[in-house]
Amino acid sequence: MAEEMDAVGSFEEQVLVGILRTGNEAYGMAVRRELEAVGGREVAIGAVYATLDRLEAKGLVASARGEGTGARRLFAVTRPGLRALAATRQARERLWSGVDLAAFARASGAR
Repeated sequence: MAEEMDAVGSFEEQVLVGILRTGNEAYGMAVRRELEAVGGREVAIGAVYATLDRLEAKGLVASARGEGTGARRLFAVTRPGLRALAATRQARERLWSGVDLAAFARASGAR
């Protein structure tokens, strides 16, 4: 399936969604803050920037410098990036389809 080949990894997916959520303010630190706020866990800024660079090399995001001295590098998800996100979401939803965690917990006696 061609869609599956376009899918991205878990952290790449999170960073792409973080860019979408931060909109016009999608620079590295803002994406990191968004991931931490929504995900509820600490994220290393180096991991965010390494992932942004990797996504840009894959053509899934594009970046440009903002205006002014010391301008931040702002990121935007490209059309291929949106397709990759859609493929990733569809693959994840297919995988989870029919999985009832409560039933597994009851069957295993988990609390």
